[in-house]
Amino acid sequence: MNSTRLLYTTLIFCFAAAVIFSIYFYFQSQRYAAKVEEAMPTESSLPTYHFALIGEEMDHDYWRLVGEGAKDTEAQYDVLVEYGGPRRSNPEEQLKLLDIAIKSKVDGIMVQALNDDFLPMIEKAVNQGIPVITIDTDAPESPRSAYIGTDNYAAGQLAGRTLVEDTEGEATVGIITGSFDNAHHRLRVEGFQDVVEGEEGIEIVAIEESNITRVVAEEKAYTMLNEKPDITALYGTSALDGIGMAAAAESLEMVEDLYMINFDTLEENLQLVEQEKIDALIDQKPYEMGYRSVELMLDILKGQPVQDVYHTEASIVHKENIDQYKAQASEVP
Repeated sequence: MNSTRLLYTTLIFCFAAAVIFSIYFYFQSQRYAAKVEEAMPTESSLPTYHFALIGEEMDHDYWRLVGEGAKDTEAQYDVLVEYGGPRRSNPEEQLKLLDIAIKSKVDGIMVQALNDDFLPMIEKAVNQGIPVITIDTDAPESPRSAYIGTDNYAAGQLAGRTLVEDTEGEATVGIITGSFDNAHHRLRVEGFQDVVEGEEGIEIVAIEESNITRVVAEEKAYTMLNEKPDITALYGTSALDGIGMAAAAESLEMVEDLYMINFDTLEENLQLVEQEKIDALIDQKPYEMGYRSVELMLDILKGQPVQDVYHTEASIVHKENIDQYKAQASEVP
């Protein structure tokens, strides 16, 4: 009898405990669901515009600044900027990302148009009602709405004039270019050549491709300096070329004998200028490119007139004005 009563008591206790725990977990799950629902964006809280920015490579400080500029507009405007790109420079992967953006029916696309393969994809976007802005590298033959970025031919001319002035018109030059195929690198070489080839005391004796990597830039510069020991100046057209050129010159103990000019004020490049291993840098404005590209896209979507081309400024950084450059750069939000 006692054992039966004990059994019933135990069963009743277990049933009551199960009911209590069920009620407790029900209310806990309801509270969790309410929190999730509260965290989920409502239709009214979603940004008005969704943009895609497709850069050259995510692991590059230059493109990191372009991306930061574009993403910082989210706090100022009612936009979402989805920034993507290949880890390393890869036009085919960029084209795939461009196609994905078109299929996702974003409201606008900002893309670096590295070669003619981008023309039909830009046309496809525009035909589907998605405006396109080219950034850093233009595709003027495409139906894009505008271009924003450096005037790469003029920047090459600026590099040429700087070399002529700094070397007093006497130099035997080797060029390390990021890419023979990419339009902006070709323009930087062409602008440079058009300036220095008019100088009697300056001769370009070699040009090699780095594939936009510091390792290959170092290898090509090392070989070039060994094969042509009369070289007195090196010109690099990608941000990583100068780092490779300086490493090659240092390993050959030629730093003091060479004049070197290169693109982009990456932190490592600035340090090389301070150490007098690079003589001059061409400063671009990647943050401004990213930020202004979103503002331009908003103008386009609102039916406001925009220019065909917006050129951001390029300037020269020497050791003498590096402190001034850093002070100005620190003012960028």
